[in-house]
Amino acid sequence: MMNENRNQKTSNTIPIFDAVAGAVREVVPIVKTDEEWQAALTPEQYAIARKEGTEYAFTGKYHNGKEHGIYRCVCCGTDLFLSDKKFDSGTGWPSFSDPVSSLNIRTVTDSSQAMVRTEVRCARCGAHLGHVFDDGPLPSGTRYCMNSAALDFL
Repeated sequence: MMNENRNQKTSNTIPIFDAVAGAVREVVPIVKTDEEWQAALTPEQYAIARKEGTEYAFTGKYHNGKEHGIYRCVCCGTDLFLSDKKFDSGTGWPSFSDPVSSLNIRTVTDSSQAMVRTEVRCARCGAHLGHVFDDGPLPSGTRYCMNSAALDFL
């Protein structure tokens, strides 16, 4: 029975773009209990990525980062943003003009805190990453305003 469930899970895959390989690959979505996420993440990472929190502006470890590489989901390692799409928005959070691929993120309407915004989540594990706004640089015109605690850097 265990093997049957395992086979059933692997057939339920989603496409994710692998920035290093430069190709789309099929992966199994990551689903864990709150207890499993708490054990795998720091308290700050858990509060932000799993409980939709927000770090204070100018406090995140990546808001000023200028190194070349890939920003990944802290929960599952999915490639999210390339450093060459990062820009200084002056907001105090890491900001990007485009994701690695639209396959790797999901957006949902966020009506919390008496405003309506577009929340950005990881497509593979559902982690809360931040929000996207339409005041970014051209040509995209978008600003993906992310929480450093929801990201890893490679």
